[in-house]
Amino acid sequence: MTKLDEKQIIRIFANKLGISNLDDVALIDKGIVIKSDMLVASTDVPSGMKPWQAARKSIVSCISDLAAKGVRPHAAVISLGIPKSCSTRRPDIEGLAEGFAIASNEFGVKIVGGDTNEAGELVIDCTMIGFPRFKVPTRSGAKPGDFVIVSGAFGFAPAGLAILLQDANAITVSSSFRKHAVKSVLEPHPRQSFGLALARYFSSSIDSSDGLAVSLYELASQSEGVDIIIYGIPAVEGLDKFAEENSLDKHELVFHGGEEYEIVATISHTKIRQAEAAARKAGVSLHVIGRVQRGSGNVFVRNKLLENRGYMHFHKR
Repeated sequence: MTKLDEKQIIRIFANKLGISNLDDVALIDKGIVIKSDMLVASTDVPSGMKPWQAARKSIVSCISDLAAKGVRPHAAVISLGIPKSCSTRRPDIEGLAEGFAIASNEFGVKIVGGDTNEAGELVIDCTMIGFPRFKVPTRSGAKPGDFVIVSGAFGFAPAGLAILLQDANAITVSSSFRKHAVKSVLEPHPRQSFGLALARYFSSSIDSSDGLAVSLYELASQSEGVDIIIYGIPAVEGLDKFAEENSLDKHELVFHGGEEYEIVATISHTKIRQAEAAARKAGVSLHVIGRVQRGSGNVFVRNKLLENRGYMHFHKR
């Protein structure tokens, strides 16, 4: 029997429940945006991540998706599946609580309650609501001629994960690059300020936590009759050297790594100057990396077809 991947499973439920236009958030009655995300220890908590960092990351996942839509979070509820090994260690529980408190203060979201239960491993499910201030951009609004933009460069998170998963002596890396790469994994930074300042100009948008390639394909395939052409590869400084010294593929790290909470969006050519001005005013960086053209849902990097691949739960690798 063929094993289903995450997207196939989601499609089955969406079809049965009559959910169309799947997106990262759900808009209810044009006045409430709701988002849910689940952190599971075995797939989402790398070696070296402390309990407070895991708790914070579970909040970051929801914040990032809301940010991509320009929605400020209002309140959240948290459900915790706690393994016996953790429930008997008070410092671990206090660490989780501290992480939630840090995230609540950092992102301005009030955690109002939730549920706890015993589980085979640590599971944190976060459900968050917010109230949109303007029309929420979807994944399906990209039009030919739009600019493709991102909120930052890519590569630190997959490089950091490689560093954490390998023996320290097996990876060659400068101390500065190591610090930034590892921190991007253990303490990811969602682009909340970027999204709140610029989402009103987006024709389509998504967060990049499943990988840049997958995110670009979601925008291209869900929008009608378009391709995305990438002409500027948004790699973090030092990635070329890191990849070369460790026999890694820079292209793989940038496009297929995942776990990077940047915003990927399209902006009409009639609004790009306004968006750039708003970015300067907000003190954030807007990076133009490509254009949208007529097509059939594909993504190309410098005229070469990009593989639609990133991180997916249940995916056979």
